Amino acid sequence: MSLGGRRDSRFGRLLRHGFTDPGAAERLLDSPALRPAGSDGALLDSLAAAADPDLALRALVRIAEAQTPAGRTVFVETLVAGKPLRDRLVAVLGASEALGDHLARRPGEWQELASFDTAADLHPGIADFEAALAGADDADALRIAYRRALLLIAARDMTGTTGFSEAAAELADLATATLRAALRIACAETPADAERCRLAVIGMGKCGGRELNYVSDVDVIFVAEPAEGVAEGPAMQAATRLASRMMRLCSDTTAEGTIWPVDPNLRPEGRNGPLVRTLASHLAYYRRWAKTWEFQALLKARPVAGDAALGKEYAAAVAPMVWEAAARENFVPDVQEMRRRVEESVPAAHAGRELKLGPGGLRDVEFAVQLLQLVHGRGDPELRGPNTLQALAALSDGGYVGRRDAGALDASYRFLRTVEHRIQLFRLRRTHLMPEAEPDLRRLGRSLGFFRDPVAELGVAWRQHAAVVRRLHEKLFYRPLLEAVAQLEAGQARLSPEAAGQRLVALGYADPAAALRHLRALASGVSRKAAIQRTLLPVLLDRFADSADPDAGLLNFRKVSDALGSTPWYLRLLRDEGAAAENLARVLSAGRLAPDLLLRAPEAVALLGSQEALLPRGRAALEQEILAAVGRYGTDAEAAVTAARGIRRRELFRTAAADVIGAYAGGAAPGAGGEAEAAEPAGGAEPAEPAVVRVGAALFSLNAATLAGALRAAVQAAWGTTLPTRFTVIGMGRFGGQELGYGSDADVMFVHEPREGVPEEEAARAAFAVANEMRRLLQIPATDPPLPIDADLRPEGKSGPLVRSLSSYRAYYGRWSLVWESQALLRAQPVAGDADLGRRFIELIDPLRYPEGGLDDRAVREIRRLKARMEAERLPRGADPTLHTKLGRGGLSDVEWTVQLLQMRHGHELPALRTTGTRAALAAAEAAGLLDPADARVLDEAWRLAARVRNAVMLVRGRPGDTFPSETRELAAVARYFGYPPGHAGELLDDYRRTTRRARAVMERLFYAA
Repeated sequence: MSLGGRRDSRFGRLLRHGFTDPGAAERLLDSPALRPAGSDGALLDSLAAAADPDLALRALVRIAEAQTPAGRTVFVETLVAGKPLRDRLVAVLGASEALGDHLARRPGEWQELASFDTAADLHPGIADFEAALAGADDADALRIAYRRALLLIAARDMTGTTGFSEAAAELADLATATLRAALRIACAETPADAERCRLAVIGMGKCGGRELNYVSDVDVIFVAEPAEGVAEGPAMQAATRLASRMMRLCSDTTAEGTIWPVDPNLRPEGRNGPLVRTLASHLAYYRRWAKTWEFQALLKARPVAGDAALGKEYAAAVAPMVWEAAARENFVPDVQEMRRRVEESVPAAHAGRELKLGPGGLRDVEFAVQLLQLVHGRGDPELRGPNTLQALAALSDGGYVGRRDAGALDASYRFLRTVEHRIQLFRLRRTHLMPEAEPDLRRLGRSLGFFRDPVAELGVAWRQHAAVVRRLHEKLFYRPLLEAVAQLEAGQARLSPEAAGQRLVALGYADPAAALRHLRALASGVSRKAAIQRTLLPVLLDRFADSADPDAGLLNFRKVSDALGSTPWYLRLLRDEGAAAENLARVLSAGRLAPDLLLRAPEAVALLGSQEALLPRGRAALEQEILAAVGRYGTDAEAAVTAARGIRRRELFRTAAADVIGAYAGGAAPGAGGEAEAAEPAGGAEPAEPAVVRVGAALFSLNAATLAGALRAAVQAAWGTTLPTRFTVIGMGRFGGQELGYGSDADVMFVHEPREGVPEEEAARAAFAVANEMRRLLQIPATDPPLPIDADLRPEGKSGPLVRSLSSYRAYYGRWSLVWESQALLRAQPVAGDADLGRRFIELIDPLRYPEGGLDDRAVREIRRLKARMEAERLPRGADPTLHTKLGRGGLSDVEWTVQLLQMRHGHELPALRTTGTRAALAAAEAAGLLDPADARVLDEAWRLAARVRNAVMLVRGRPGDTFPSETRELAAVARYFGYPPGHAGELLDDYRRTTRRARAVMERLFYAA
């Protein structure tokens, strides 16, 4: 074979052995530094097994070049003849660029890998690591010794001598030994401080659980007591100096690099609290102030350094508090907040790469295991271990988690933690992000044993394991409950009734016995229906638990299932349409209005299959459907309007469900943890209308179409196709402004005009009969919600005729009209009936509501007087004026009267102000320079917030209200609607007061100004 042929053969062999740059590999293998090892097939085989053969080979050359001539000879000979060492060395160098750099800087340390001859070499403990660090007497020596020990851990890990659990435990033991060495050095530097106190270091987090990462903060808590005869003050000062020095010895960067940061922020009061406390001070804080997450953190507390007796005393004293945490009054909201913090802690830019915090990440498993420990560990001491995998095994052994589920989660957790270890080992940097570059993914995949197609195989495995973890709440929290109540076969979790009740209480269910009855009714048996329910319920229960009233959510779901359970499409929809089950759970647990509407006609659950199905239908489509339904009933007006009201009920449910689910892009109030209500869309698109505006528009279209149907039914029952008089309905108030809430009446005025040849008296009787019949038909007691008609804004109010002719309106307004009536007409618009008559009515009233020359001083004073009188007389007795959404300070009335005064003063010369909508008029006033942009924003924000509160109250309570609920659970549900985390309803009230206080200041300056 020619020389070129031999070279091509070697080139191909290098490619097959995993090298990505065979040309460079050839040069390195032939370099003087590696001769004769470079031509040895055994070295090539070892490199082929490495995570990154190219990286390993480059590091070998650097290490060889760093040797003395004699040392290089030994090194190369060992590479040829010493297979165990060669494999260990190449495995480490192919996975860790940082350890390659370390060995190149310290060319003799490769020999540390020469053999693992003793049990301590294979399975070292804390004492072995302490011995390895014993000679370190300053920061640099400590770093060198630490890195040497880390090299051995990595070698055992990368050659398969140890698995993830053993490697993580060794890393924790090495951290423990390092903390002890650092404290020893600190005490040696300041022996006087060491004599003044007893100082114990408590390991927390993964160090405490003996499951540490390669690179991680080491979480600690310091507890100290004065030495005999020393006062507490000087003793605590000495202990603080020792603790601070110990932390710096580990955390500071020197010529030899750094070890890891020591993080003491899990201590009482976090970074705001003293670094060191006495045991009594710790216990006082935990008894009085600690939150649930602090007890969750104490699950892993373990004495690791310093005074052993004091450390044990601390651990023994705090342990009972940990296992009583589940009985705390605020346990449920604390748990809900912790879960939300896990979900929301991932930066959006990293959501698809997070191994730790993302969906299906490590924190999901750890949080779930710890929560189950807190719930059930109170009565079962076997669950009280600090290690995640050991605790998961104990939960499985005790029947709290199904064995198959526990096994799958164990495997997924080991895989994800191993991936995390390999990523961190490369540069010895703290990270939890999956790399993006293909070379990094390739090295990572090969380090996990994926050699055929490392990048693709790694991606598949990660997705599979993340999917298992993503269902962890279903698996860990809810499936064992279902298995218990459904009495499934052995091999599954078999919670006792007491344990099942404890779990339900911890998840927020106030009546666990009733919840278990519902679950038993839904999930028991071997029918296909029960099997599907057991598949669906974990998702639903998780959503119910995240609401303010889980019990109501579960009860409502049982009612819907009882009504529709035998309908083939119902369970199929929830099972096959991914969004349907989750949407249903959110709707059923969000309050009373939407569930009540759904339970009156459960088939409307079909609307929940997608957000698109929940978007509002246009007015024309609604009117066409309602008029067609009315037409089918001929002269039976009550049956016709019953059909129209049924359509309205369905559409009310569509609107309420969309609002609850977020299909209208609704979000949080100012200061809340949720989304902004009108977020800017991507790509430069127009901003979406705020949710409250879209709800108002949807309700306007629905009510206008319903009135059109009632009008048609009333006319066709008595007169057939033609009424003796033209008839139109004028929307007023929030109806005319298209700003309806769920609890709004339909404010209207009725206008008629006799047809040619019809006597005035006959036309008036017909018009009055139609108006009265419409009101009656829309308020007949029925299963469908009524649509109350309020005609009190007509001339002369309740004392005036219900219906007037257009000429009568003209005569009245020309002679008797008061300024408040002109103001009320600002929102007038035709909503049903004769369109031409409606247009001519608007032409009649425009000069009144937008008077030429604006308002004179007398009219302005009258409007101000009326507003002040309304504030003084109409606010309900005992109502908090800072929280009343309509008449309170900075509420709807303040904003609307301010805007309406501007419309009446300037509408004649500024056509943009001639609109019935408050926000549209506000925007027009700002554009015309009548309002400062900052003032306009303040008023708009307050108006939207107050309107949304009214909607939220109706959604939660099922009846209208102008102020926040006083009942705790109802107020919590309102806060959840706004996106506030559990337990933060008080923040909603604070934010509301802050927003409306600013609006009130603007209103007083603009409305009452001279």
